[in-house]
Amino acid sequence: MRTLKILAITVVLGAAMSACNKQFSDDELNSNKPAQVPPSLPLGSILSDMNAIRPWSDVMRWNQFDCCNYNYYGNQRYDWGGAKLDGYGSLENVQQMEQEAIRLGGNTLNPYAALGKFFRAYFFYRMTNLVGDLPMTEALQGKNNLTPKYDDQRTVFIQILAWLEEANSALDSLINNPDKVNTSEGQTLRNDFYYNNKLDYWRRAVNAFHLRVLIALSKKEADTELKIQQQFNAILSNPTKYPLLEGMDQNLQFIYNNINKYPVNPDNLGFDATRYNMSATYLNTLVSLRDPRAFVTAEPATEQLNRLKKTPADITAYVGAPSGENLTDMSSKMSSVDTAVYSLRSRSRYYANYAAEPGIIIGYPEMCFNIAEAINRKWVTGSAESWYKKGIQASMGFYGIPEAGTFVKTYKNVRYEIPFNFETDYYAQATVKYKGDNTDGLQQIITQKYLAFFENTDWEGYLNWRRTGIPAFSTGSGTGNSGKIPLRFKYPDNHRNANAGNWSATLQKQFGTTTDDINAVMWLIK
Repeated sequence: MRTLKILAITVVLGAAMSACNKQFSDDELNSNKPAQVPPSLPLGSILSDMNAIRPWSDVMRWNQFDCCNYNYYGNQRYDWGGAKLDGYGSLENVQQMEQEAIRLGGNTLNPYAALGKFFRAYFFYRMTNLVGDLPMTEALQGKNNLTPKYDDQRTVFIQILAWLEEANSALDSLINNPDKVNTSEGQTLRNDFYYNNKLDYWRRAVNAFHLRVLIALSKKEADTELKIQQQFNAILSNPTKYPLLEGMDQNLQFIYNNINKYPVNPDNLGFDATRYNMSATYLNTLVSLRDPRAFVTAEPATEQLNRLKKTPADITAYVGAPSGENLTDMSSKMSSVDTAVYSLRSRSRYYANYAAEPGIIIGYPEMCFNIAEAINRKWVTGSAESWYKKGIQASMGFYGIPEAGTFVKTYKNVRYEIPFNFETDYYAQATVKYKGDNTDGLQQIITQKYLAFFENTDWEGYLNWRRTGIPAFSTGSGTGNSGKIPLRFKYPDNHRNANAGNWSATLQKQFGTTTDDINAVMWLIK
């Protein structure tokens, strides 16, 4: 019995010593959380993040597409603080996606790796446009580098362009060498709710985005290392190597439905349908051009109908609210349902169902206007007018407006048939017909691109204004910031708190001060 007791004590002591020697890191492991996942899982999250900026969001008000007339729901102020640089979280998912694809049998060349190049370009483009310089080469290293240096914006853009070249080349190899593709989980693109594994469509979207980035660099066209003109020409002159979008059916876009509902839908009709106006920057531009997109996207102002006795088929009955107007004044002008001064969102289009329209991320109209702009700027040869017209017609087609025929405006269940002919009623106008490869023609191109961006394509409405000043944005007490539209966001607070040395150094390098100023001018637009 004595021997058994000693043995028992020894076992207990051994177990206790083993427990004492257990690493703390072992306790950090969550057995309920998977350490490995199929690459399709992070891919789904990445694709959702691309659509993070949705229609009728704050960003769309900063694009000056619409206005909020009631303080409880929002405002038009540009008193920006720190940017949401959540693209870094998306890029962590990109890294995980790539690793999981290899683990599950994918070749080094696989669809996840190819798209990973594009995703890096996409998210860094979004983030650098908001703040300027960014941690890039030393970023995403976790605890191995908690204070990454900031790469200057020029370096970031050079890398973005390189990633896009690599993405196009990788997709080309995958598409044109199917014998190299196996059927493993890591080699087959799954959970692709944009293109359903149509790699050719992805390749076209990548190259259309490449044109966007080059146009965004228009102020740097003299930079001999960037070679903006040469790169644009290389893409446009070689459709075999750089296929581009060929129509609206190839747009990279988020399709809304009864589960993933369009942000404006029957569920919120009773809450905010009268709280949001159309912006003057957008709607009044349409009206000045006698553009039928006004009928589709907006309601007539009831003051125009009831006091001035116009009909919903009269384009002058559509009136946008200036974003710079004092919010109290804007609200008072909308206090009466029957005599509201400004137009609201179209109820028949946006509140009648849960899938009003797709949310375009990279679209064919934008690509057409980017090509027209490049031709106008003498970067490439071709007909700017032809691409300009294609862009307008594609945007109108998005709203169901025929090139010749009749479309219907429904207002309070009454149908108004509106005849329309693109060539004679619209394009023949002196304000619309292309004025040539000059500054007037350039203004027309960028104006029409802005109109095509309505409630889609991320920050591009604002970014194109910041780059060109077109169209003129409304300012005033309603937009805050002392009546100025800011040119950037501040860095997030955690940059200042956790990486103070590099944070202050990049501010000093970029702006000659350690003040994180929303009105400071970043390299891209100097």
